[in-house]
Amino acid sequence: MKFSSLLIATIFIACCAIPAGASTQKHPKSHAKKVSYTKVRKEPARTGPLYATRPDAMQLADDIAQKRNLDRAWVREAVGQSRYLAGIAKAVTPPPVGVPKNWALYRSRFIEPVRVRAGVKFWQANAEVLQRAQDETGVPAEIIVGIVGVESIYGQQTGTYRVMDALTTLALDFPQTHPRASARSAFFRAELEEFLALTARTRTNPLALLGSYAGAMGMPQFMPSSWVKYAIDFDSDGRVDLFNSSADVIGSVANYFKSFGWKSGMPTHYAVQFDPQTLDMAALMTPDILPTFVAEAFSAKGALLDAQAQQHAGPLALVELQNGDAPPQYVAGTENFYVITRYNWSSYYAMAVIELGREVAAARNSVVDVQK
Repeated sequence: MKFSSLLIATIFIACCAIPAGASTQKHPKSHAKKVSYTKVRKEPARTGPLYATRPDAMQLADDIAQKRNLDRAWVREAVGQSRYLAGIAKAVTPPPVGVPKNWALYRSRFIEPVRVRAGVKFWQANAEVLQRAQDETGVPAEIIVGIVGVESIYGQQTGTYRVMDALTTLALDFPQTHPRASARSAFFRAELEEFLALTARTRTNPLALLGSYAGAMGMPQFMPSSWVKYAIDFDSDGRVDLFNSSADVIGSVANYFKSFGWKSGMPTHYAVQFDPQTLDMAALMTPDILPTFVAEAFSAKGALLDAQAQQHAGPLALVELQNGDAPPQYVAGTENFYVITRYNWSSYYAMAVIELGREVAAARNSVVDVQK
């Protein structure tokens, strides 16, 4: 998952397969958990300088080794053989102030024919597993399908950066021009620590694993901390594999949302209109996307709901989706909408997941109808 705050399922103890292309680098003695990683599909760019010459990098390695009781030489080797990649630092730099958000453009990147067709194929191949995940967690199949489609086009794009390069670059050289540089750097230091601890337990070469520019891994793009906390062995083969096991991916995404409080049967959002005479837009927008207003209070501030939404029992939030120079769109987001944003802290992301899942469901139903 991209690099949100991803936070109860753990990975069970046993041994792990080393991915194809991995070196025979020595690993510290440990009890390994059952985890499986992807094969190295494509040689990543390794053009930046090694961190082995950086005293601050070696100090970070020593700190991690001591804190997590890891072999010091092994950690120093992993960090030292990582490379600074300027492109990664550039990728996390926010756009210039004043660049308008555009929901229509953002949506077009994800709700498009290639992704929808891949989603139908994924759903058809995993229909029973998706139904089981939905039955056990209450998370709808279309939400799970939407996540995997947005994150990696169902495993087609899981990333070509070495995870160690990404995490080390962002831990030690996060762009200082970023408004939250200190906090983001601390976040990636923690993820680097979690990744090294995870690969040490599984006796996996950390330099062999590939992911996104932010260090996210597998079909659902889990950050290391999320892999440890939420990934589960849903196919009961004795290991967790978010690269190759669609069942583990489906179960882990559902478990993630369940852990963040997904409410079975609750819609993600409702349509909303405005009464210009009573509209208090400032008050409605103050909580941002955090559900705060009961339906009655929501309507009292000029945000009008349909009959179904007026019966909604939980709090709501006014979600704004800007459209560049065009008027923005608005929906009334529920607690489940907010849960999706815990995967990636963006209302645009959440809506893309929802709409992709719906489009895939509709396309799949059309295929099923034709086959009947």
